[in-house]
Amino acid sequence: MPNAYHIDNDTIIIERDLTELDIFVKDFLNILKKHSDYLIVSGYVSIATGRTRGTEDVDLLLPPLSEETFTQLFNELTENGFWCYQGDSADMAYKYIQEVNNIRFARSNQMFPNMEIVPFNETKRTKSFEFNHPQKIKIKDFEFKIPQLEFEILYKELVLTGKKDIADARHLRIFFVDILKKEKFETYEAVIKYYENLG
Repeated sequence: MPNAYHIDNDTIIIERDLTELDIFVKDFLNILKKHSDYLIVSGYVSIATGRTRGTEDVDLLLPPLSEETFTQLFNELTENGFWCYQGDSADMAYKYIQEVNNIRFARSNQMFPNMEIVPFNETKRTKSFEFNHPQKIKIKDFEFKIPQLEFEILYKELVLTGKKDIADARHLRIFFVDILKKEKFETYEAVIKYYENLG
């Protein structure tokens, strides 16, 4: 089967058209990127690279933000057709962020798909490592950041371990078989096991 991707200046170019889910993520990131860095993780990584399965949410790692910055982000999102499950005001939603609890945004008058924002801080060592080692990916004119492929695969296999996660990891191993690096698997497996105390 011919590869449905190629590499250009360390960016993985996925050779397919944008879907409605891609456009939802793109529209959200176009706003978020003005206010914060980010990393798209979990199921959408596999879906974006060609795995056919449904999803109701897209997971996004968010580094610590000041209340002022978060308020600016929240207000711009709501002004551009998004709403937050956890409250109608930035004050309400920021309480969740402060407590390192997830919040979700969807388009107005819709429940799905939604963007699940996963805040983390320095105590979340695995997420911090993952966040600081991004991989760029591009579909048409939509460029975004995901974890290193080897890290994403191992995190699903070693930490998440659900049926969907194992199937996602299998898809990534097959789809990217020509570019996955054994030495990265070895490094990231040691990192994940150390930070997650998996032994």
